[in-house]
Amino acid sequence: MMVPHDYAAGFARAQRQDPALAETYLRLTGQGDPLADAAMAAMEGAGGRHWIDRGIEQGGSALAEAPEALRAFFADAETVPAWFDPEATRAGHRAFHGNSEMLIGAFVGAVLIEGFSTLISKSFAITGRVTDQGVRRLQQNNRHLVEIFMPGGLDRQGEGWKLSVRIRLMHARIRQLLSRSEEWDAAAWGVPLHAAHIGFATAAFSGQLLHRGRQLGLRFTAEEAESFMLVWRYAGHLMGVPPALQARTEAEARHLVHIGRLCEPEPQLEAIMMANSLINSAPLVAGITDPAARRSLARYVYRVSRALIGDTMADQLHYPRTATFGVLPLLRARNVGDRLLRSVIPGQEQRRRASQFKRMLDLSFFDRGRISYAMPGTLHAEHDRPKEGPG
Repeated sequence: MMVPHDYAAGFARAQRQDPALAETYLRLTGQGDPLADAAMAAMEGAGGRHWIDRGIEQGGSALAEAPEALRAFFADAETVPAWFDPEATRAGHRAFHGNSEMLIGAFVGAVLIEGFSTLISKSFAITGRVTDQGVRRLQQNNRHLVEIFMPGGLDRQGEGWKLSVRIRLMHARIRQLLSRSEEWDAAAWGVPLHAAHIGFATAAFSGQLLHRGRQLGLRFTAEEAESFMLVWRYAGHLMGVPPALQARTEAEARHLVHIGRLCEPEPQLEAIMMANSLINSAPLVAGITDPAARRSLARYVYRVSRALIGDTMADQLHYPRTATFGVLPLLRARNVGDRLLRSVIPGQEQRRRASQFKRMLDLSFFDRGRISYAMPGTLHAEHDRPKEGPG
């Protein structure tokens, strides 16, 4: 197994704790997504966007004249694994929609930051698809999170299914472009957007999100947590996460994040830029345009984020030094108070959920129109038309 240079020291640390998982993680730094990569290669000069649109919207039956590799890709994507039971996702839907405000807060303030603190940040920084487009990136990730937890969202014609498959193809296209670029150092970083990073991110967005939600005072039953993980396991499957990194339980997901973090080097310049770009974009996503109000909210997001991810990572990401004493206890107390209030006031729970749902949509949907299946034409975002959908 070839170990990319930047992973060598971390791999040695991770092997001491879980040799098997560390070796799996490092092996997958050299693997992209064979089916998606082959489909993307076959579509060059063959009307790629047209075929992607037809495949996602109409299904494999509409691809009789498409390249064989693309037909194979959609045949795989449309095959539902035996372990996925749509009925078993209902408790996860309830858990998400009953706590969407805090979960999206934990997602933006901690989990998304943690997911992008790995060397995956180099892929996004080189292309400019975060540092120059922070607001769009937050809205895209929020929308994907919301859509997979909509009832029916992961059905074949659900928006969550379509977005997950589109993200997988988008990753393949970016991987294709980066692999041809002199800016990508494969000997140091492995394959661009490699399978280990996609698995790490999915584990962070699932089990780590449940953990961060609990830090904010949320409560989940065992059934809700198991169902929540099932939603993300299937979404990860659709995004090309190999079976070896498809976490089934919250504990598995958090262990994968821990071992992956040990394998990864400390956050580098690109991760620092991404983290700060995402946090400073949060007020704009929330619709706040007044400069003073934007600065105030960004300072608060920094405080909450530091309290969640800890001083070590916050300092590595060059967060401003801010006091975090009392931040999480106050948020937990607010959530406890809200639960008590809803239990004694008739109709309060329904009004709260309606308000949360509207707020969630406002934060997530940058474009309520039809999903765009256009793929990047060039490596750098500034040379592409501003037309990307979630990815």
